[in-house]
Amino acid sequence: MNWTEGTPVAGLVVIQEAFGVNGHIRWVTDGYASDGFLAIAPAIFDRIERGVELGYTGSDREQGIAFARKLNLDDAVKDVAAAMAQLRTGGLTKLGVIGYCLGGTLAWLSATRLEPAAAVGYYGGGIGRFAGEDPRCPVMLHVGAMDKHIPKSEIDEVPTQHPDVQVFWYENADHGFNCNDRDCYNPEAAKLARERSLGFLKQFLA
Repeated sequence: MNWTEGTPVAGLVVIQEAFGVNGHIRWVTDGYASDGFLAIAPAIFDRIERGVELGYTGSDREQGIAFARKLNLDDAVKDVAAAMAQLRTGGLTKLGVIGYCLGGTLAWLSATRLEPAAAVGYYGGGIGRFAGEDPRCPVMLHVGAMDKHIPKSEIDEVPTQHPDVQVFWYENADHGFNCNDRDCYNPEAAKLARERSLGFLKQFLA
């Protein structure tokens, strides 16, 4: 099975941060498409306002936080399900989800409430509230050890309740460490997390 040439061999839903489907999320999605996935990024905020595309500082940051607080997570999971259904129309049977920040929480909820074949979540701040939900697929989580937005005790509860979930902590990495458009970008942690994520997705979506 070839992951880099010709027809995509699996589908992947890329779930946005709290800043819309912006340049960074497009870049992430294009990257996984280059790796052989049919990758799409649903505009989760369209239920609130269409075309949201924000940066990471100043008023953009404040707007993003406001949109995230308005978002109904149940509706957002439905949007992920709709994106998965769209991928299936292309004849793909193996589908995965990967999400960042807000999307990391939605990746966890997709794993517990939908039927992906694998799910990856980066620094999902809301995961702790839903740690008691049982994943229906293999899950990998990435968290920065310096992340002040996510109590370590909340993330630690996930492998305590679900020993099969893989949780990786990255030293000297803060919230948003994967985003090369943010001051907190950590290229070493981002590279390692992506290598782990790609290998994990290929393992379960092949």
